[in-house]
Amino acid sequence: MRIAVLKETAPGETRVALVPESVGRLTKAGHEVVVERGAGVSASAPDTAYEKAGAQLADGATAATTGADLVAKVQRPSDAEYAALPEGCALVCLANPATAASALGALNARRISVFALELVPRITRAQSMDVLSSQSTVAGYKAVLIGANALGKFLPMLTTAAGSVPPAKVFVIGAGVAGLQAIATARRLGGQVSAFDIRPAAREQVLSLGATFVAESAVDHTAELSSGYARQQTSEEATLTVRLLAEHLPNQDLVITTAQIPGKPAPKLITTEMVDTMRPGAVIVDLAAESGGNCELTEAGETVDRGGVHIIGPVNIPATLPTHASQMLSRNVLTFIEHVATKEGALNIDLNDEITGAMALTHAGQLRTPQ
Repeated sequence: MRIAVLKETAPGETRVALVPESVGRLTKAGHEVVVERGAGVSASAPDTAYEKAGAQLADGATAATTGADLVAKVQRPSDAEYAALPEGCALVCLANPATAASALGALNARRISVFALELVPRITRAQSMDVLSSQSTVAGYKAVLIGANALGKFLPMLTTAAGSVPPAKVFVIGAGVAGLQAIATARRLGGQVSAFDIRPAAREQVLSLGATFVAESAVDHTAELSSGYARQQTSEEATLTVRLLAEHLPNQDLVITTAQIPGKPAPKLITTEMVDTMRPGAVIVDLAAESGGNCELTEAGETVDRGGVHIIGPVNIPATLPTHASQMLSRNVLTFIEHVATKEGALNIDLNDEITGAMALTHAGQLRTPQ
């Protein structure tokens, strides 16, 4: 199979879909890999490393994709990049299906099979392909650093000649992959950490990391879907959750929100009124900013100052740690490629397969509804 790796052109995107280590595994397996020059530079993967891994280098996207059976990208191609993709090839990337209607139409018209990395099913067989989990790990870690940087105080308790400094209070809302990583990172930095999630399994995970679990009365044993994500709450449940969170927020220094529902706007868990009860100097880092935000005041890509409380809405956090984010993402992409490759090295797209079928948005000239 001929595999092309393209340089990302989306603003702020510094990751690469396949790093040299993964490329080396593919070339050893008999695949031909062509990498666009400069594709991995921002992720600490120079062209020379790709050459040592057995890849060919190409000048520009068109040269890289000529004759390709499969094209690997982080973000879906821009309108200008569509023309570079060979008709009938496969494309694996973060497709963002909710906003991809026109893009998918254009790709489908050229019989390009599109596989969305964010649609990897949450099953045991697909864990090593789970891009959302790997990149959420990056986001949860970095969110604490972003918050600590904006906070006007230390996170850990310090005893100095000038007196003792109490630890900062950190509150993490949502104990999925990002939330658990945020809890662990805040704990390592010495913060006094509490957390909340509506899923019952999350309580044990939060406690195992040494944090306090709050608002336990809002936990619902029916809240977790078979996918592992939380379901959307009813209006009554949401009202109870907001009320309980409102009781806990006023004394918190750093709040990190991670609550998201696949395919839907993020739930609003922090109202403007709740922000107004927080102390000046407090910080909210909203990891759900790109899907609408968990805080009513969040603006994606901006920092909002409300009475001295700073609400930060970071976007594409994994791209701010491109080296390790790319290494993790690359392993996910590599595993998918190995999954769709035959023993002889050919591309085999079986839509009856529970992984391949779930990820396919277009195939053989047909648009498919995400499963």
